[in-house]
This record gives sequence, structure tokens and C-alpha cells, in this order.
Amino acid sequence: MKYFNRLAILSILICFEFSCAEKVEEESQKPNILFVFVDDHAFQAISAYESRLKDLAPTPNIDRIAQNGMRFNRAYVTNSICAPSRATVLTGLHSHANGHLTNNDTFDGSQTTFPKLLQANGYQTALIGKWHLKSVPTGFDYWDILPGQGHYYNPDFITATDTIQQTGYVSEIITDKSLEWLKSQEESGKPFMLMMQHKAPHREWEKGPNQLALYEDVTFPEPDNLFDDYATRTSPARDQDMTIDKTMELKYDLKMWAPEDSSNNTYKRTAGRMNAEQKKAWDAIYDPIRLEFEKADLSGEDLVRWKYQRYMRDYLAVIRAVDESVGAVLDFLEENGLDENTLVVYTSDQGFYLGEHGWFDKRFMYEESFRTPLLMSWPGVIPAGSTSDALVSNLDFAQTFLDITETADPGTMQGMSLLPIMKGEQPENWRKSLYYAYYEYPGAHSVKKHEGAFDGRFKIIHFYESDEWEFYDLQNDPKEMNNVYSAPEMQNQVSRMQDELKRLKGEYKVE
Repeated sequence: MKYFNRLAILSILICFEFSCAEKVEEESQKPNILFVFVDDHAFQAISAYESRLKDLAPTPNIDRIAQNGMRFNRAYVTNSICAPSRATVLTGLHSHANGHLTNNDTFDGSQTTFPKLLQANGYQTALIGKWHLKSVPTGFDYWDILPGQGHYYNPDFITATDTIQQTGYVSEIITDKSLEWLKSQEESGKPFMLMMQHKAPHREWEKGPNQLALYEDVTFPEPDNLFDDYATRTSPARDQDMTIDKTMELKYDLKMWAPEDSSNNTYKRTAGRMNAEQKKAWDAIYDPIRLEFEKADLSGEDLVRWKYQRYMRDYLAVIRAVDESVGAVLDFLEENGLDENTLVVYTSDQGFYLGEHGWFDKRFMYEESFRTPLLMSWPGVIPAGSTSDALVSNLDFAQTFLDITETADPGTMQGMSLLPIMKGEQPENWRKSLYYAYYEYPGAHSVKKHEGAFDGRFKIIHFYESDEWEFYDLQNDPKEMNNVYSAPEMQNQVSRMQDELKRLKGEYKVE
């Protein structure tokens, strides 16, 4: 009898071991996710998008994701502003539904997010870099974040136990921290989801030590609407405060610091973070630029053109550091055999104006800020070198990550899984239009509240507090220079898109 008891116990133990082994094997087959999220990266500044800047400021490592996977040509955001976009990514909900309408709000970390759901499904989850949601991150096994916007030089980082100032350049530090965390996962046997979130290329675009001289001998082509007069647009386009001409600050944005500026707040929040070695290298490049500028005594359009060139040289050099970061992480995945089972996503919290309409910043529903870059690679699932023209949104990330990891769907998210699109399929039930809403007014850059709908060709925008409408046919007017809301020949389309806006608001329960 004792023999049979021992035999039964041994059988149970063997079955348990096999069961555990199968569970480990099952978890190891789940795809890893590397979500590279940057701040204010215009799709026009990624060479894979074939923009006017592609030959002068290429992004070879970011392009690797497109070459090995898919470039999404029509990816958009629900609300073109930093924190609300991040809240939408986490929750799969529009701003009105997740409660995070503006940068002034605090994210409600108690609500359902995709990191929490993946965590419950056996994933190791981490967030490294820019958070910008004020509350303590939830749903992450590890987090190491910048306070607020963070700093480019010698930034502070907050962990669950401490706040530490780190010496170095923020893009390089975020990369090193991300690689360190990835290496720590090698023995866990669990799939991982890492959100590597760069501060760059957010305003004030401070070049890193390795990019200080980059692009200083390059003259970048101007957008042909750099001197847009907004002749056909409504008052919000004229009343904004985001022009290169009037808004872009010489000392804050363009770093024309003089020795006598060392005590003012602009200097303190930028150059004041640098140590002596960093400052010496910086001054060697920027002092001659400042002296030449002061001597030139520019004004009018000549000054705007000079500011545009400085803006591009700084902004694009900051992106070079991000591109090098992407290269380092992609190399790590390949060298460690992780690339075959890792979905790599590269995107931005919104688009950005690179002089179009005479602007920088974002917020408006016009194409440059409404549209965002989106590149994905996943060998064996996403065909290499493929593209998609489907209307996709940052609303879709959460649902997609649940789908590919076979994580239980709470049924509350408003996005759609991108998996069929990633596979090259064209689902018949895919969305035909997108809803957009911007809420932060009064606020920075004075962009009025508005909402709108876009069907891939026609775009309707309603500045509802002043009851002003704009309407664009992007097939015939891709740069959105002509508001044809009142054009007689467009009235059928205007009515149709107003109905579509109403329908979308009903679908998403917008009050």
C-alpha cells in the first residue's frame, strides 16, 4: 500500500513538473513588446516617410523598423497634446472617457490600463523615461521616470524609492537604463513589455554632447507655407501663439545665451543644468553663432528664416540622439536573439509643426500635429517593408497589445486591434473615420478648443466656443491652405461630415 502511495505521489510530482515546464514554455512564446515613445517627433522628420528633410537629416535606425516591418501612413492622435495622448495610449480611451483632457490634469492610476492587464497575464512590465502624468505609475513592475518635462542635461530621475540626479544627456541615460532593464530580464523566463519613453525632441531642443556640431553646415529647405497669412481660415488660426516669428524665443528656444544671462530663469533651467565640461563644449559651438547673429542684426522675414534654420538644426540634432538610441536597443534585441519574438513600436505622442503655417508646437487638428509617425516590426507576423494606409489611432495601442498577447479583454476600450492590419489584411469592418477633440484653452499657445472628424480625405473642424467651422479636401489641398466650408460645391460633403462628426460623438459617448 505504501508503495502505491509513493508511486501516486511521484506521478503527481512528475505531472506538476511537466505542467510547470509547459507553462514556462507557453509564457516564453508570448511576444515581447518594446514600445518606443517619443515626444513631439514630426513624421516629416523621419526619413522613412520620404519628407523634404530625408536626405539632409536621415534617421537610419528608426527606418530599420520600417524596413523590417510596416510604415503606417495614416496614423493619428485623438488629442494632440502630451499628457492626454499618454493617457489614451495607456487606457485605450478618448480623453473625455479617461478623464485626462489637458496637461493640467492628474492621471487616475486606478483605472484599467493595458500594462496592468499584461502584468496580470504574466508579463514583466517597465516604464523608463518621460511619464508626464503627475500621478505615481501603476501597472509596472519597474519604473524610473523624469519629473514633469525633465531636463536634457544632468536630469533627475524618480524611482519608487528615490529621486536621483544623473550626470549625462537624457536620451543616452534613458537608453542605458532601458538596456540595463532588458538585460535583467534574461533569466526571468517571462515575456516583457518595456515602454522606453524619450523626452526628446520636446521643446527646447538642446543638442547632446555628441551632436553639438551636427547640421551646422546644413541649410534646410523651408516649407512653402512658412509665411502663411491664414487668409481663408477662421480666427483661431490667426489668434494662436505658436509662430516662429513672434512666439519662438531667442534665448529659451534658440539658446542665444550671453554671459550676462547666467542669473536669469531661462539660463538656469537650460544651461544652468550643465557641468563645466558640458558648458565648455556647448559654448564652443554656440558662442560664435550668437556673436554672428548679433552682428547681423536681422529683422522681418530674414529673422524668421534665420530662426527657422536654427530651429531645424537643433530639433533634428536632438532626433539624431534618439535615432542612435533606437539603434542601440535594436542591436541588443538582435544580438540576444530577442528580435524574432518582439513587437517593436516606434511612435510619438503627437505630430509637430516644422515651420508649416509658420508654426512650431502641436494642438491643432491640422495634419502636421494630428498625424503622428508609427512604425512597427515583428518578424513572421508583419511583412518586411510593408505599408498601410488604414486610418489608425493612438486609441488602438492598448487593444492591439491585449490581442497579440492573448490577454483578457475588459470590453471597455474604444480602440481597435491593429493585428489584422499588421498582417497585411484589410478588414471589411475597419473604421472609415476618426474623431478628434482638443480641450486646453485657455492655455499655452492659445489654441482654441475644437473637435472634428476626418475620413481620410475630408476633414471638418468645429471651434465650438466661437461656433466657427473649417472644412478641407486633403486630396486637392493636402497642406490645408483653403478652408472651403462655405464653398457651394462642397455643401453636400460638409453636411455629410457634420453628420459623421455627430455619429462619432454618439459612438464614443461624447457629451
